[in-house]
Amino acid sequence: MRSLIVLVLLLAIAYAQSPTIEDKIKGLNDLTARSAVVKFNIDKWKTYVRSQPRNYSMIVMFTALSPNVNCPICRPAYEEFMIVANSHRYTSSADDKRKVFFGIVDYEDAPQIFQQMNLNTAPILFHFGQKLGPKKKPEQMDFQRQGFDADAIGRFVADQTEVHIRVIRPPNYTAPVVIILLVGLIVGLFYMKRNSLDFLFNRTTWGLFCLAITFTFMSGQMWNHIRGPPFMITNPQTKEAQFVHQSTQFQLISETYIVAFFYALVTIGFICINEAGDMTVSDKKNKKNSILSLLQVSPTTLAFIGLALIVVFFSALLSIFRSKYRGYPYSFLFQ
Repeated sequence: MRSLIVLVLLLAIAYAQSPTIEDKIKGLNDLTARSAVVKFNIDKWKTYVRSQPRNYSMIVMFTALSPNVNCPICRPAYEEFMIVANSHRYTSSADDKRKVFFGIVDYEDAPQIFQQMNLNTAPILFHFGQKLGPKKKPEQMDFQRQGFDADAIGRFVADQTEVHIRVIRPPNYTAPVVIILLVGLIVGLFYMKRNSLDFLFNRTTWGLFCLAITFTFMSGQMWNHIRGPPFMITNPQTKEAQFVHQSTQFQLISETYIVAFFYALVTIGFICINEAGDMTVSDKKNKKNSILSLLQVSPTTLAFIGLALIVVFFSALLSIFRSKYRGYPYSFLFQ
């Protein structure tokens, strides 16, 4: 009987010492007063994430930001996560701010938490719901399918918590500076060539300029300027370099270069077929500066070269589209 009384007293003392919901809310508000996210150590983790009672949700990113860790995707994913957290801090209502908090677990600062969660890869984004117990598995965002840009993270938060965050990106002054420099370069070129502007009436020059603009926009370069994705990423399962992102919601800089290069080769293929079809035997003798004269190939050979370029690299483009969206219905040589 005496041991039972002692046990009850110990449980009562432990319960009295455990923080209440209001204590946790106040503590989280203090931690997020200067930063939009809570940087967790093991004590904060146990108090605010893995213990009950809790009437709020935690959106926690597990990452490895140390330069000693080979994680090229961690920094851009962290920056997108911070955009969402700051947007929530400055645009959400007071009630929504009490419902959702954002946190970061860096491997260098808290490896014990990674071990507790049985994690050996990063970055990973989890939603710890209000009723989630210490032994339950939280909801994980699928970066491979959904991407990790701020808008995708915002949609994940809305789906999990019903708190809709208006994502506001910080201003990017890179594009205006580049445009000003480009305009200055063009004006300087016109000034230096003010006595000879024949190049403005050169069809080849304008054709190449239009093709360059077309390849730039078709490859998704403008999306890169807006979203700022990484050049490439490392697959967390295979540890191999990945140059094409396996999601329709995200892309990599290397991916746009590959797509633009393939489009350019397909275009060259059509040009070769067009030149081969237009060229006759008499044209070959008269037009010394034609593409056939420069390459020293017959019209038939040039036509086959063009056809091969179109078939191979258009098939490669379709293969890239299928790798990003498994439901894409078209393919040719490659799956």
